[in-house]
Amino acid sequence: MRLFKNPGRCAGVLYLLLMGAPLRLVYIPAKLFVPGDAAATANNIATHETLFRLGIVLDLFSSVVVIFLALAFYDLFKQVNRKLAVLVVILGGILPSAINFGNVGSDLVALTVARGSGGLLRANVLAAFDQPQREALMMLFLNLHSQVINAAQTFWGLWLLPLAILIWRSRFLPRFVAVWLGVNGFAYVAMSFTSLLLPQYDRTVSTYLSPALTGEMVLMLWLLIRGVNMHVTTDE
Repeated sequence: MRLFKNPGRCAGVLYLLLMGAPLRLVYIPAKLFVPGDAAATANNIATHETLFRLGIVLDLFSSVVVIFLALAFYDLFKQVNRKLAVLVVILGGILPSAINFGNVGSDLVALTVARGSGGLLRANVLAAFDQPQREALMMLFLNLHSQVINAAQTFWGLWLLPLAILIWRSRFLPRFVAVWLGVNGFAYVAMSFTSLLLPQYDRTVSTYLSPALTGEMVLMLWLLIRGVNMHVTTDE
């Protein structure tokens, strides 16, 4: 297919496949989670179990796609600087994927507790807890999932920094994309550290830095629409 003759467009398509990730990050919490009301949250998860399970599946799918995306960038930029390209694979592919795979366990436990019954093992284990305790346990694992995501944002940001340097040096893409991507990376790291060190300022910092997070969207759209120009000289 002519679309995939440009290696940049292949990376753009992989980036596009990651657009399902916000379902678990944004849509499901807004749809199912009721702040301060564990009973209502448990009821919503049990009632909309398929939606919650879809979020789990998309988390796993995104964990696989992000590895292939990082490898696509490695193939694209390895001639520019192999060490930086390897760093992109480690920080942007391997580590986030491993964290995401492990974090899926929190959702599976939360779902098991929210359902409450329906299986010998589940019934035997959960029989030791009364209803409020089960709901509190479910909220604990949902909160654990959220906190791991906050920590993982560090890697979401760090991998964009060597990628931005590679784009700047390669001249395969406009340099404004590299600058925007670098700002995007620093914004993720700042948001992650704020949530871990100064959680009382988390919402304020996120509000101010959210516009910077469009850097990846700009990169994705440029790759899909224009691809990369492989016929330019690189900066050493």
